[in-house]
Amino acid sequence: MKYQAKRVIVLALGLVFIVLGVIGLALPFLQGFLFLAIGILLISLYSPATRAWLDKHTVKYPKMHKVVLKVEDFARRALDKI
Repeated sequence: MKYQAKRVIVLALGLVFIVLGVIGLALPFLQGFLFLAIGILLISLYSPATRAWLDKHTVKYPKMHKVVLKVEDFARRALDKI
């Protein structure tokens, strides 16, 4: 798949997860925080500004930062196979 098409799909999917996360914060049966985290991680793959924001806010917590880096690496490897 071409880079631009992959980028658009990942960013759109990230926005969908963020919208679901915001809805999930108000509804008790959706896990809002989980959807927000997935959306932010997806968007950070192709957005340098979001990546910098994520690094700035997770570097204070080394264990969480390590998990974010592992998930990002997993997502990049999965997207490379597509």
